[in-house]
Amino acid sequence: MIKKSLFPAAGYGTRFLPATKSIPKEMLPVLDKPLIHYGVAEAVDAGMNDVNIILGRGKGAIEDYFDKNYEIETEIAGTKKEKFLDEVRDLLSKGTFTFRRQGQMLGLGDAIRKAESMIGNEPFGVVLADDLCEGEGESVMAQMTKIHEKYKCSVVAIMEVDREKTDKYGVIAGEEIEDGIYRVSTMVEKPNPEDAPTNLAIIGRYILTPDIFEFLKTTEAGAGGEVQITDALLQQAKEGRVIAYKFKGKRFDCGSVDGYIEAINYFYNK
Repeated sequence: MIKKSLFPAAGYGTRFLPATKSIPKEMLPVLDKPLIHYGVAEAVDAGMNDVNIILGRGKGAIEDYFDKNYEIETEIAGTKKEKFLDEVRDLLSKGTFTFRRQGQMLGLGDAIRKAESMIGNEPFGVVLADDLCEGEGESVMAQMTKIHEKYKCSVVAIMEVDREKTDKYGVIAGEEIEDGIYRVSTMVEKPNPEDAPTNLAIIGRYILTPDIFEFLKTTEAGAGGEVQITDALLQQAKEGRVIAYKFKGKRFDCGSVDGYIEAINYFYNK
């Protein structure tokens, strides 16, 4: 069983300015819970109870959320309002939480690289909280752990996107070895539509084997001047050790205003 999960949560969330000037984008609420709550609940559901979060400057609200708030809890103890804390208390009872600063913002690959001492020599899940996912039957991370158990290598979640949107994603190509499961042969970070090998885009769910840290140590800045996890995964893919999985469920891009509103409407109506 994969026990550890990693949440890179150091980004600025500039698409939600001015709100994210003082509020971490991961703390934006979808109904009554922040985005990162949904992601952590998904990881814990998949057995990844050791939760590791990479933070940046001004992200202390995330640490506060995954901790007791004695003032509020004392104030509402024994009242009807106390039930509103049940979900986060349940999450806190199941998980252990470790926090670390990324320092300089040099991309997702750099954030993952900074977590090596937290993860150690074992496979781990990576969740990008602004990709809000609802699995079909079971959570997306739970689905991916089964794929990892079968193939014993890194796994990336993928979905089909409109080809004109490939410049917003990492895009994979490879051989379909089972229905919706591909052995990746190549991947490109944010290709122009005319250069994209397929329309199969990576979303914010990964299971990575620990050798990814060695590849990240030699991965130079790529697209956008940042260290891209896609470039490190490509090195694994060249050795046939990356599986892409077309997950069952829904994904909302809550890093964009449109996707965020779509998620709110979906969960409200549900």
